[in-house]
Amino acid sequence: MSHRLQVLIPVALDARIRKEAQRMRVSKGEWVRRAIEHVLQHGTQGASGSTDPLTRLAALNGPTADIEEMLDEIESGRS
Repeated sequence: MSHRLQVLIPVALDARIRKEAQRMRVSKGEWVRRAIEHVLQHGTQGASGSTDPLTRLAALNGPTADIEEMLDEIESGRS
């Protein structure tokens, strides 16, 4: 059995959904069902398990060092 769900969305979001659904060759309804299912299965959190942008950035484990040292390394790579 199916249930009807009516959700009001801005015109711009509707256009984005329509465009993506067309690209995937599915109806808007099917695209929305898949998107909802994806979020329910995988959640909305990043790889670090946090929605906090700074926590997610720190989880990337990018290079860190003294700013002058990093700038010197960048400059030496441009030569």
